[in-house]
Amino acid sequence: MRRTALFLVVLAGALLAPAGPAFAHGGDAPDATSYRTDVSGLSERIPALTVRAVEAGARLELVNNTGKTVEILGYQDEPYLEVRPDGVYQNVNSPATYTNATLDGDSPVPSNADPTAPPQWQKVSGEPTVRWHDQRTHWLSPGLPPQAQADPSRAHKLRDWTVPLRQGAHTFTVNGTLTWEPPPAAWLWWAAAVALAAGITALALRSARWVGPVALLTGTIGFAYAVTRATLGVSGQAPAIVASAIAIVAGVFALSGRTPFLVLLGGAAVAIFGGLGDVGVFNQAVVNFPGPGWLSRAAVLIAIGTGTGLTAAGVLRLRAAPPAPAPTARISSDA
Repeated sequence: MRRTALFLVVLAGALLAPAGPAFAHGGDAPDATSYRTDVSGLSERIPALTVRAVEAGARLELVNNTGKTVEILGYQDEPYLEVRPDGVYQNVNSPATYTNATLDGDSPVPSNADPTAPPQWQKVSGEPTVRWHDQRTHWLSPGLPPQAQADPSRAHKLRDWTVPLRQGAHTFTVNGTLTWEPPPAAWLWWAAAVALAAGITALALRSARWVGPVALLTGTIGFAYAVTRATLGVSGQAPAIVASAIAIVAGVFALSGRTPFLVLLGGAAVAIFGGLGDVGVFNQAVVNFPGPGWLSRAAVLIAIGTGTGLTAAGVLRLRAAPPAPAPTARISSDA
C-alpha cells in the first residue's frame, strides 16, 4: 500500500509540475468578472453565421459556415480579420491586430501599423471559426463605472455596443450590451466552506465508512467541473483534473477502511488545485462556466470544504494509527 501511495505522489508531481505555470498565471480566460457581455444578435439575419460572447465575455467568437468570406473590421474600420471557408486570416497592417495581441500579453503596437495601408493577410487558423478580444465590448476605464459607484447593490446596464462586419461590399454589425453586476457575498461562501470542512472532518473521524463515499463524490464533482472548464478553453485545468483523479482513487481504496495517507493526499490536492485555484468565482458575479454562477461557486465550495475535511481526517487518522508491531525472532527447534 505504501508503494501505491508513493507511486501516486510521484505521478501527481510529474503531472502537476508542467501545469504549474498555467495554474499560477490563470491562463488567458478570466475565472470571473463583474462585467457581463451579451450578444443580442446581428443587425440582419445571415444563415449559418453565428456570433457569441465566450470566456466570461473576454472574447467574441464568430463561426462562419456561409461558404463566403466574412470580414471583421478593426477600431478604425480597417480590415482586421477575415473568416474564410478555408480558415482565418489576420491583417498584419491593422492596428487592431497588435492592440488585441497586447491584451494577450504579446507584442505592443508597432510603429508601421497603418489602417490605410492595403491589407496584408496572414493565415492563423484552418477552421472558419475565430475568437478575438474586442475593446468595443469591454469597460476600459479604471475603477468602477459611475452607476456602480452610486449604487453598488444592483446591476447597471452600461451601454449598447456594436462591432462592424462586412461580406463583400455589404456592411452589417454584431449588436450587444455591457452590464455591470454586483459581486456575490463572498464571506457566505467562505463560511459555508469552513462549515463543510468541519462537518466532513467530524463525520470521517466518527466513522471510517464515510471516508470512501465522500472522497469518491468529491473527486467526481471536481473532475466534472475541471473538465467542463477545460472544454470552454480555460487553461490551467490539468492540476484540478489530476487532483480529482487522485481523490477518486483514494475513495476507492478507502472503501476498504485503509489508506488514510491517500485520503490526506487526495483531499489536499482537491482543496488546493480544484478549490483555491478557482476561488475568484466567490468574488465576482459573471463566471466562466455554463449555467448559473452559483453552480460554479458550489463546485469550488465543495472542493475547498470537503477537500480540507478529508485532509484533516487523514492527518488525524495517521496520528492515531497504532505503530506496526515489531517482528518477533524465531527460535530454531534445533537450538
